[in-house]
Amino acid sequence: MEEQFKIRLEKLKKLEDMGVEVFPYEFKKAENFIDIKRKYKDTSNEEFETKEKVVTIAGRIIAIRKMGKSSFLHLFDGEEKLQIYIKKDIISERDFQVFKLLDIGDIIGIKGKLFRTHTNELTVVVSELKFLTKSFHPLPEKWHGLQDKELRYRQRYLDLIVNENSRRIFQLRSSMIQKIRLFFYENGYKEVETPMMHSIPGGASAKPFVTHHNALNMDLFLRVAPELYLKRLLVGGMEKIFEINRNFRNEGIDFMHNPEFTMIEWYQLYRDFKANMELTERLIEILNNDFLEDGHITWQEKKISMKPPFKRFKFMDLISDKSGMKIDDLWNEKRLKDFIIENILDVEMPPTYGKMLELMFDTYVQDTLIEPTFVTYYPKVISPLSKISRLDKREAERFELFIAGVEVANGFSELNDPIDQRKRFEAQKRDRKMGDDEAQIIDNDFLKALEYGMPPATGEGLGIDRLVMLYSGARSIKEVILFPLLRPKE
Repeated sequence: MEEQFKIRLEKLKKLEDMGVEVFPYEFKKAENFIDIKRKYKDTSNEEFETKEKVVTIAGRIIAIRKMGKSSFLHLFDGEEKLQIYIKKDIISERDFQVFKLLDIGDIIGIKGKLFRTHTNELTVVVSELKFLTKSFHPLPEKWHGLQDKELRYRQRYLDLIVNENSRRIFQLRSSMIQKIRLFFYENGYKEVETPMMHSIPGGASAKPFVTHHNALNMDLFLRVAPELYLKRLLVGGMEKIFEINRNFRNEGIDFMHNPEFTMIEWYQLYRDFKANMELTERLIEILNNDFLEDGHITWQEKKISMKPPFKRFKFMDLISDKSGMKIDDLWNEKRLKDFIIENILDVEMPPTYGKMLELMFDTYVQDTLIEPTFVTYYPKVISPLSKISRLDKREAERFELFIAGVEVANGFSELNDPIDQRKRFEAQKRDRKMGDDEAQIIDNDFLKALEYGMPPATGEGLGIDRLVMLYSGARSIKEVILFPLLRPKE
């Protein structure tokens, strides 16, 4: 690699000696490769000869095939590749000498006419060439060079150059976010932004990252969720709002978790959690139409229908059905604890009753939820921000959406009673003392906002990263985040 660097540096010096501007400030390209291919996909050579089409393009050289005084190259512009043809008697002598000093990886701009080769490949015959940037390192070989996953994540720039599937995933991600944003705009929602640094971590049960503000001499927390600030906006009268942004949770890293991740969270006044389940189904239907050919995703060799309406089952019913434990026994902390000791081996006993219920769900239920399924009416004890169920006071009007065993969304009828909310926070405080370090902290400023009156409302958070995983077939969240968190190399 060091030898290659020296060779390429020498070539750059030769270009400078020729008077070539080796790092020019601009090049006015006029077309993208994908647009050229779409526009001229049906144009024959005869038509090109009758009516010449000159293009001005730029891209990175990813292949060179030299044949004496003429050569074929493939350029890549970040989305698509295009073949170009260089012949000595067509371009100037100076441009030909520049071409001889080019390497795979270099970036050039060209002007030339379109034609088709005898294999019918759309090609640009170069009339003018402009050197734009030298690559001092060779690119990985297309089929052998960048298969190491960790290297792909660390050097995503190379991954995007040589791996078409990676480009496809991130193009899909960009398009999906654009479509989701448009869906909410069209449904009357306003996009807002709330703080990323909080004085109190809240809005979700999760461990926060801690930072320090020097001027104010105070610790701050990277937000685990925007919920409590978005609800303050509901108090202020904003009827339909959404935010697409980052959350940060100081948790383990696995194929479904990255400490920094993207969510959309939205709220609507005067509706309950059932309205949000219906809205979610409508959103998924829109995404299906745009990004799925037959309404199915393929996840780990399983073909899964994404067509709404989705199944709906109660949280406690599912645990009872899958574990064989009676629902009345599930509501009894001592019987639940005894069941866990007897049946779930090699696991540390959770510190609270709520954590025991979550362990039961994780152990017996989650992996069985393959078809899109709304799990509804979570126990109140693990739903501190949700209204109590009108059907059973032990439960909350809360749901989570699972697809392929993956939790994708979480929503509820929002608790707007400040007295009850304070009691719930106090219960969370007790859970924290018992060892639940993810329990929420009392937020007195949020409680004060509720005391001014928040109308009935429903809210939901949906994980963008996980949704992209499902629609793209990516098996790790690292595949859908451009720069996932990795331990630094020593």
